[in-house]
Amino acid sequence: MPLVQTRGAASAQGFGEFAQAATAVNYIEDVFSTYVYQGNASGQTITNGIDLTKGGLIWSKCRTLAYDHVLVTTTNGLSNYLVSNTTAALAINVQGVTSVSATGYAVGTGAQWGGDAAEKFVGWTFRKQPKFFDVVTYTGTGSNTTIAHSLGSAPGCMLVKCTSTGGSWQVYHRSLTSAAYQLELNNTGAEFSDPTIWNSTAPTSTVFSVGTNLGINGSGRIYVAYLFAHDAGGFGLTGTDNVISCGSATTNGSGLATVTLGYEPQWVLYKNVAGGSWILIDNMRGWAVDASGADNMQYLRAETSAVEGPSAGLNPTATGFNFTAGSTPSSTYIYIAIRRGPMKVPTVGTSVFSPIARTGTGAAVTVTGAGFAPDLVIAAERGATQSGAKGWYDRLRNPQNRVTSTSTAAETATYADSITALTMNGMTIGADSNNQVNYLSATYINWFFGRAPSFFDEVCYTGTGAATTFSHNLQAVPELYIVKGRSGATAWQVYSSALANTEYVVLNTTAAKATGATRWNSTTPTSSVFSIGTASEVNTSAATYVAYLFATCAGVSKVGSYTGTGTTLQINCGFTAGARFVLIKRTDSTGDWYVWDSARGIIAGNDPYLLLNSTAAEVTSTDYVDTYSAGFEISSTAPAAINASAGTYIFLAIA
Repeated sequence: MPLVQTRGAASAQGFGEFAQAATAVNYIEDVFSTYVYQGNASGQTITNGIDLTKGGLIWSKCRTLAYDHVLVTTTNGLSNYLVSNTTAALAINVQGVTSVSATGYAVGTGAQWGGDAAEKFVGWTFRKQPKFFDVVTYTGTGSNTTIAHSLGSAPGCMLVKCTSTGGSWQVYHRSLTSAAYQLELNNTGAEFSDPTIWNSTAPTSTVFSVGTNLGINGSGRIYVAYLFAHDAGGFGLTGTDNVISCGSATTNGSGLATVTLGYEPQWVLYKNVAGGSWILIDNMRGWAVDASGADNMQYLRAETSAVEGPSAGLNPTATGFNFTAGSTPSSTYIYIAIRRGPMKVPTVGTSVFSPIARTGTGAAVTVTGAGFAPDLVIAAERGATQSGAKGWYDRLRNPQNRVTSTSTAAETATYADSITALTMNGMTIGADSNNQVNYLSATYINWFFGRAPSFFDEVCYTGTGAATTFSHNLQAVPELYIVKGRSGATAWQVYSSALANTEYVVLNTTAAKATGATRWNSTTPTSSVFSIGTASEVNTSAATYVAYLFATCAGVSKVGSYTGTGTTLQINCGFTAGARFVLIKRTDSTGDWYVWDSARGIIAGNDPYLLLNSTAAEVTSTDYVDTYSAGFEISSTAPAAINASAGTYIFLAIA
């Protein structure tokens, strides 16, 4: 339902001078983005899907050189910026953010925004939206007063800076000792009491209070306030989903703590209230769950211009995050956490899946054309001139780590020059000294997948040894999920809704379905959890695992089954332009895991196929599947592994 956003206050300027009805925005991907990019000496456009004509904040940082954090607020004028790691007043650079649009913003040749072509950059965009984020500019009075805002809920955190003269960044957080306490964003200091900052008064859903301190309310001085909501709902189809949380956690004597948000985060700013850096992490620059159960995160620090560095401190979960052994023992941390997107159910397959065929170069290269920021890529060599392995690389585990569906081997973390990063539109690859994804002149197919509701999700978990459930964010009942042990050598276990919940198949073999109640604990998954039994392949105590979950998404994907006829068979998936990816496995008898895709050819003639379970080279001389607008067609010439009369099969098709 529509949200009415009221903006109006005598003391507020910019966005606070009028009232208007705002169109409802129900999804985190419409109001927040992390965008990583390479510098460009001629300037570039950042297309992140955020409508910044509605107002907001662009926070940019060079990842590889010690440039300042630069914050541009649309109300202050795009050529004006603040720096989080200094006390400086508003400064000017006409080659910073040069314009905003309904789909993002453009940057010029300013070095701190991306003008240095040799360096890497990140831009975090916060769009104004009730129950998420608000920006207020105001003129100080010198007396205790209140400032109106349009957040629509009590702020969980506020960052306030004087823009007309120098001064520290004042930070309010709901989890500090009281409203008389504060922190400063531009230094590592501990929380301290100063009643003249917030007038010892917590903010409300309509106003926040400021005292007489010059850093917050000097007479005639100009200030900007960034307001972040806390568990305010307002998002999702029902309007009740939270997308931002401002909370705290206290670590135990080993530095461990668990934070439950009710969602997987994509961005976190956190700090030890007793003193320490303001750590900024996000899932686009690198925030991965190591097979050890720890983390591998690339962090920046808001109070310093220092370059990005790797650290152990937090690891994401499907419902929040954990403080790991890299955190300070027996300490309290505050945080702002933002939900991972997308929240929208995809409507076209090209927004979440892309097959790209390429030839290896033996040298570093950037692969583009996915059309979205991928979360998983399966890289398969077509000719098998090297290993012929089918490597799985994904953002959540760190794309430099590999598991392969042709083997039971544990996750391998020694491929730092293979896939070096998943980007906004594909991936970067190194020289590939291990000859897995980029061997000179070898041919490859790369299948890119994006996590999205009702289509695909991924969960990393640590085994308990006892039957249990694990949360997921598929927002639909998983119909197919694939589980692989990461820390040990285990076979790939596959659940299918076409089989009984006591049955399973194995991805790395040709074996028929088998019965084993200890795989899925004889329990069908739900739209929020999947069940795991006590089998060592899925749940050894303290071992780590990854689960890839798929569902049927109308017009996008179909998880299904069919019975073979030995004659031409059309499989209706509800598509309109045919399938671009088809995976088939026979379940009542032995059979390989066959894969076809549109990049290599799903046509009326011969259709090349690969086997996910085998290192064998691609077969190009057969015509087992054909085009069919509603899905795919199986030919009468297909072998028993694909179309035996009365044989039973499972499949995954993507439009």
